[in-house]
Amino acid sequence: MEPTLPRPGGGFATRAVQGAAIVPEVTQKPVGPAIWPSATWAMPTSADVGDLLTDGTPGYVYGRYDNPTATTLHGLVASLHEAPAAWASASGTAAIHSVMSVLKGSGRILSTSRLYGGTWALLQRLANESGWVVDHADLLTADDVRATLSDDHTLVYLETLANPSTAVADIAGMAEVCRERDVPLVVDNTFASPWLCRPYELGATAVVESATKYLAGHGDVVAGVVAADTDVIAAVRHHTFELGASLGPFEAWLVVRGIQTLPLRMRASGANALAVARTLAASDVVAGVRYPGLEDHPQHALANEMFGGRGHGGVLSFDLPDRVAAEGFADACRVFARAASLGGTHSLVLHPASTSHRQLDDAALRAAGLGPGTIRLAVGIEDEQDLLDDVQQALAAAADLR
Repeated sequence: MEPTLPRPGGGFATRAVQGAAIVPEVTQKPVGPAIWPSATWAMPTSADVGDLLTDGTPGYVYGRYDNPTATTLHGLVASLHEAPAAWASASGTAAIHSVMSVLKGSGRILSTSRLYGGTWALLQRLANESGWVVDHADLLTADDVRATLSDDHTLVYLETLANPSTAVADIAGMAEVCRERDVPLVVDNTFASPWLCRPYELGATAVVESATKYLAGHGDVVAGVVAADTDVIAAVRHHTFELGASLGPFEAWLVVRGIQTLPLRMRASGANALAVARTLAASDVVAGVRYPGLEDHPQHALANEMFGGRGHGGVLSFDLPDRVAAEGFADACRVFARAASLGGTHSLVLHPASTSHRQLDDAALRAAGLGPGTIRLAVGIEDEQDLLDDVQQALAAAADLR
């Protein structure tokens, strides 16, 4: 039987407007996540609205502050990362900016040089336009941090799996050094996702992820998340809505929907990535393959320990002799689409030197563990044999250019 709703009063136009906001009371538990698209929320009195705007009472007042669908996402991400709290933003870059802003204080940032090109560009802009001081170093071990962390540094930033070199950071070891020096550690966990790694459990102060990638997992939304303790997230929340970087309800719903299949997609893409990596490693055209699942990867043992046997992710990189061969490989791919981003169901191929890391000169590329002939593959969940056939024919095309 359909629930009985109160009928709105007034004239036709009034009833058309007011009646649209009358919703049934639902006592059943929905199986699918709900969307609350309202941009604003009404309260009984003006004082009540003021209390909500100033955080005097919990609740919803305006979409830039929060919405119930995003609240569902916050709780879900916090749970997956085993963190006390989490917050979502309109992009991964916005998430990085917010957590760095609230944790760096007036000091300088020590960042890994093995860095996603977009993060490198953000830090350069903040250094040039906002006076941030940023130092880059090759940060993979506790000894690396001890050797480079100065008294002036007030934040350390690194990636669980470096983009796109796939170098694996010893988060627990570096977190211990940062804890000894009382310096916050922020870890970008995008490539790993909480399925493979939970840096907060390993001692990181905060974790950021581009939820665009593995969390949402379908290439149809741009979003970011931060997981940390409640005080950090409270500050991140204020920074996010004050800069207008909040996540909308439809975008939050897409991420919540995607997270439900995260373990399945990570298993499938990881298995495909390992098969592709082994095929590449057997080719005489390829100079080197970087994938943590390969036994000759420098951090293979660390990855096994940190990821607990759940896989090694869906991203790998390898080197071809030069830029011409790399671009030839990418252009010859048929199943792997030439596109930015990663972590979705589709397999993607990227030539970092001309795309994601185009801002870096050759020296900066080398510092990031890349070269002009480096190719990054973000392996999806298609049939394994189709992916292997595509790689083989693209390698043949690249070999013809030598």
